[in-house]
Amino acid sequence: MPANPIKDPAFFSLLLKIDRATADELRQKGCPECGGPLHWANYARSPRGLPTGCGTEHSTRLSLCCGREGCRKRLTPPSVRFLGQKVYVGAAVVLYSAMCHGITLTRIDQLHHLFGVGRQTLVSWRKWWLNDFVSSRFWKWGKGRLSSPPDTTNMPVSLLERFAGTLSERIVQLLRFLAPMTGTPAPSSHAF
Repeated sequence: MPANPIKDPAFFSLLLKIDRATADELRQKGCPECGGPLHWANYARSPRGLPTGCGTEHSTRLSLCCGREGCRKRLTPPSVRFLGQKVYVGAAVVLYSAMCHGITLTRIDQLHHLFGVGRQTLVSWRKWWLNDFVSSRFWKWGKGRLSSPPDTTNMPVSLLERFAGTLSERIVQLLRFLAPMTGTPAPSSHAF
């Protein structure tokens, strides 16, 4: 993997493969509400931050729907590609937010010119990591899964540092860590 995985279509193909495996595993288990069969009910997204060379399959959010009449419950599997309702792909939110650490107007301008991410978007992501994320129910549950707590004033850099390997490998591990907050919680799971 290259130094900047955000520019590599192969990196996004790996993320798509992970999402497909997760969705297929859930599909085979059946509906968590009634046990009925789950069918594909994917929908289109218009994510920003994908590199040139990624096909339309990278803009599809995998989703499932119960086939049992009377239930028809939709189940959106956890994703390593999409970070909730954010317009940019999850990997971009993580990497560009990490690059904002020690944010200055000069750094924001550099990131804006390098990646085309709006200045207000970068500031908004920074606020999300430092305020909304660290006060979320997911974080209260998720931080206990880490070997040592990250510095919440240096997010997501300190969170990335909790994982080993190359930058690409650490981003994948972090996206896997965040994935439970991106899907429909099963009835018996924590509601994030």
